[in-house]
This record gives sequence, structure tokens and C-alpha cells, in this order.
Amino acid sequence: METRKRSKEEWARRYAAFVVILFVIAFGTSLSIRANLGSSPISAPPYVLSLVPGVGLTMGQLTILMHVFFIAAQVALLRRDFERRQWLQIAVSFLFGFYTDLTMWLTGFLQVPESLPAAIGLPLRLAELLLGGAVLAFGIAMEVRCDSLMLAGEGFPLAIAKFTGRDFGKVKICTDTLLVCIGAAFMLINFGRWDWAMVGPGTLISMFYVGMMVRVIAPHIAWLDRLLIPHPARKAAPAAAPGPQGGHLVVAIARTYGSGGNDVAREVARRLGCPCYDRQLVDLAARRLGYATEAVERSEQNISTARLWEIVAANTGIPQSMNPSKDDAIFVAQSRAIRELAHRGPCVIVGRLAGWVLRDRQQVLRVFVTAAPANAARRIASRLGLSPDEAARKAARVNTGRANHCRHYTGRPWADPSAYDLTICTDHIAASTAAEMIVQAAKAVAANGSDAAGGKC
Repeated sequence: METRKRSKEEWARRYAAFVVILFVIAFGTSLSIRANLGSSPISAPPYVLSLVPGVGLTMGQLTILMHVFFIAAQVALLRRDFERRQWLQIAVSFLFGFYTDLTMWLTGFLQVPESLPAAIGLPLRLAELLLGGAVLAFGIAMEVRCDSLMLAGEGFPLAIAKFTGRDFGKVKICTDTLLVCIGAAFMLINFGRWDWAMVGPGTLISMFYVGMMVRVIAPHIAWLDRLLIPHPARKAAPAAAPGPQGGHLVVAIARTYGSGGNDVAREVARRLGCPCYDRQLVDLAARRLGYATEAVERSEQNISTARLWEIVAANTGIPQSMNPSKDDAIFVAQSRAIRELAHRGPCVIVGRLAGWVLRDRQQVLRVFVTAAPANAARRIASRLGLSPDEAARKAARVNTGRANHCRHYTGRPWADPSAYDLTICTDHIAASTAAEMIVQAAKAVAANGSDAAGGKC
């Protein structure tokens, strides 16, 4: 989505929505705690301390104190880079603390009695934990869509990631683990034993389950924009992202490594008499982000399997505009560049999930160019001077990175034929022949405009 200046009315709507969303998040957290299988990682320290006799503070009050510490840490780490509007995190912390106590009171009757037999009690607890996690995920997904403020518990690891230059996913996992350890330490020091109702399997489940549910729910809450964005602003679509009825012809070519897709793309652009964008997108993203071009080139379209599991394990509900991950920043910068280039005029765009980024445009032909692994390896070995085995390993590694990149940002398989209008295998088709096939298909799209895409990758 192109950058659009928000009006005062829209900001007011988003802040008002955020107040309601906070209640949903607090309710989901409290419901999960009532399952007596352990709290979520970020709630572990205040929840355990609230159960210590003589502390005299509620879980909500302790949550406020913890969040104030997180805010102070953000200011100390970011200093001038701490956004002014994020000072509102202080008010958010007090409100969230109030909501925490309120929802803990409201959900008191839902606590599963300890006296129930395990055969009955355990399934009930698990069901309540999953329901609470789903409510929490729904709240987080709405918070992401709202994209106005954030809880201090999210801002703290975000500040650490910015200060250290580390990946947000790794920092989030480390901070969540640290909070669980602190909660466990409070439990052992004050109670002298391990209590699974304080820090238990529910804590571990929350780390994975909530993030997974955010992914499931997020695509289905676009309706929230009708509440957040005033009608005139919704009606005025960004110039660089026209709807299905407008736009220049764009040929978006995805390709497996070693298939010759880049050569095909250049030939298509030559025959259509339009520019072909490939490495230019790397340069554009680098300029936007202030990264070295080499750094962008190393990271783009190349999420390793280990990194993909980090993303699943971490809370992926941070809005793209607030996420310092280099992978995410590059994706956002390149997506904006793709929309701008598509708005300028007809073009061919290679890779970078261009077909998915332009999924709301009608005049887009989505092509997937592939080749058998053995043939791809021969091309790579010939071009780079590698042995066949080295070439095959390189192809597998690059294709895995591209597939993971697609899965992360679109939720869809990269090589799914239904995601493309045309799939070409270059094992027995020359680049010139493949280019001619694409040109003919592109002309048909331009002529009848009937190949509108619906969320293709």
C-alpha cells in the first residue's frame, strides 16, 4: 500500500479503535490464564508476583509497572529516535493494566476447578487455553490492522532490535524466553516449587499458537478498514495502486533458479518495447532504506528455513511499518517500488512477488518459468563454472529461500500453478519461444482485460 497521509479524523478513529482492541487483548490473556496451564510469556512475571502473599498489588498494577519499565528502556535505547506519539504508551499501559484486572474479574467464574478429574479437567483447560489464545490473536490482528500505537511489551523488543541492529524475530524470542525465566524464578523463590498453573505448557503453547492464529485471522479482517478510514479517504484510491478496472500492462515473471527466467524476461520486455525491472528493484530498495546494495541483494527473496521457523515462533503481529527486520523492511520497500513502476507505464518485473503485490490490478499477466532440477543445474554450472553437484545444491538453496519468502509474505505456495496465468518449462523451449508465448498472452490480457487476479502469489 502506498504511503497516505492520515487525517485527524482517521487518527481519532484509530485511537478509539485501539482502546477497544486493548480490551480484547486483555480478555484473551485473562481467558488463557484461567485455563490454569500457565500464562503467556509477557504476562508471566506480573501474574506470578500477583499470587505472592503480601505483595499487595494486583496483576494489572504489576503489569503497569512492568510496562513503565519497558517504556523507560525504549527511551534510553532509542533517545531521539523514540517517536513522540509512542509516549502515549504510558496511557496505554495504565489502560491495559485496568483492563487486565477487569477481565481477570470477569473471567473468574471460568476457572476450571482443581477438583475435577484429569480426564475431564484437562480437556476443558486445553479448550479454554486455545479459545483464549484465539481471542488474543484476534486482538493482535486487529491491533496490526489499526496500526496506531503499540503495547510497551512489543515496543521493548522492537527498541532492542533497533538499537543492536539485530533481527526482530530473534530479539522477540529472546525477550519472551527471558520473561518466562523471570516468572519461573519468582515462582521458585516465593513458592519453593514448580507450579504448572503459573508457568506451564500453556506458556509454551502461547508462544507458537498465538502467532499461528494471527496469521490465520489477519487476512479476514479487512472489514476493519471501513471503521478506521473515513469514507472519502477510502474512496480516493492511491494513484499507484489502481483497482481492477485500471492500470498499465505489467508482466510479472517468477522463476526458479537456473530456469533462464531472467533471459526470458528481458526478451519479453524487448518485444513489448517496455522496461524490464530486476536488479533495479534492489537498487531502489537500498536507496529507500539506506542499506548497501549488497546487503539488500543478500537478504531479498532469501529467507532460510531456520529464519522461517523463527518467524513462526515469534509474535508476527507487529505492523510492517513498525518492524525493523531487514527482510520485512526490504519487502515493504520493494513492494512500494513495484507499485510505483507499474503506475509509470507498461513493464516487465522479475521476481519479488510482483504478481502478488499487484494482485488488485487487472492488467497483470503472472508467469512462472521453471526447469527440471538437472537442466537447471547444468545451466548454473555452465554460467558460474561450478561442478554439477555444487550447482544443484545452489539451486536447491536459492529455490528454498524464494519459496519461504513467498510463504511468509503471502501465505501461499510459491510454485502453485493456480497462482499464475501461464507456467512455462524451459527444458525443451528456447528463451525466444517462451518469450513469444508470454508476449501473445500479454497482448490478450491487454486486449480484453478479463484476467483479473484474486490474491495470486
